[in-house]
Amino acid sequence: MTSNDVLSMYENIAGLTNNMVAAARTNDWNGLNTLENQCASAASAALPGSVPALAGAARLRKIDLLKQILANDREIRTITEPWMAQLASVMPASRACM
Repeated sequence: MTSNDVLSMYENIAGLTNNMVAAARTNDWNGLNTLENQCASAASAALPGSVPALAGAARLRKIDLLKQILANDREIRTITEPWMAQLASVMPASRACM
């Protein structure tokens, strides 16, 4: 994997997480799920030891992309966690039957 490959991977993940935020904001849970699967697939290329260390401008760009990805993740969680808690509160009987 080259430095360009690394940056392309993180750019793709950042774009997917931007789309995930938009899906969460509009309560598009099916779309969010699809995007989450795409994001997981894209991130699977980043297995430990497979991504080379970057230097200079490429390193700074990677850091910016990681910050964007983390901010998107935080926003998605802010939107979805209350909904998940509400869902869990209406489904306690179902869990007892499993």
